[in-house]
Amino acid sequence: MSVRVERDKETGVAVVTLDRPEKHNAVTLGMARELAAVWRGFRYEDEIRAVVVTGAGQRAFCTGIDREAVGNIPQPSSPYTIDDPLLTIGPKANDLWKPVIAAVEGMACGGAFYLLGEAEFLVAGEDATFFDPHTTYGMVSAFETIHMAQRMPYGEVARMALMGTAERVSARRAYETGLVSELTAPGGALAAAREAAAVIAGHPTEAVQGTVRALWSANEAARAQALAHAPHLVTLGNLPPERQAGLFTRRTTGYRTR
Repeated sequence: MSVRVERDKETGVAVVTLDRPEKHNAVTLGMARELAAVWRGFRYEDEIRAVVVTGAGQRAFCTGIDREAVGNIPQPSSPYTIDDPLLTIGPKANDLWKPVIAAVEGMACGGAFYLLGEAEFLVAGEDATFFDPHTTYGMVSAFETIHMAQRMPYGEVARMALMGTAERVSARRAYETGLVSELTAPGGALAAAREAAAVIAGHPTEAVQGTVRALWSANEAARAQALAHAPHLVTLGNLPPERQAGLFTRRTTGYRTR
């Protein structure tokens, strides 16, 4: 199992951990199915009233889908549809309206934004960095940028997506632009997220879940309309897999953090 769940019934808080630190917590197809099952299962656990999602280790929260898994996903030939296993790795995609807080240490990039985009807010260690590698490797950043556009100013999302691997957004910059709500010392994000989740879990659950739903509805219409275009943009704009693979094998010249 690469998704670990801890439940504290005294506080009403569960911690969901992506547990592949040796692979930067990249998501396999099996993990994607596990995450969906975990979120859907929480709907029936009344004793769990708030959730923290994090990644094992200090090097990465998550670096998106495991590249080895990509070749195992058959795709329809139609440009009007796409099979994306990450679409259902988040809580909202699984109809869970209990509050979710993300605790981020190290790198969070690419497909990690599917999870971060469906969290209520983010807590990050000062060493955390955020970036989107898609364009560097000949791929359209569509679902990721749509998620982040709900949380960051347009120019910040555009710069992060278009710069690709050449630039990383520091935790401090993410805090300044509203993506991160609290900064901690390195290694302190999980404890701070647990503390916030315990406070929220102590409030009447109906009021909390109603508030989550109300907040989500504020952006849902625009988000749903944007996501409807995403599959077409991906299928039309992505380079063929063999050309993407060639870009992945090229040496990079480093990156700058801002």
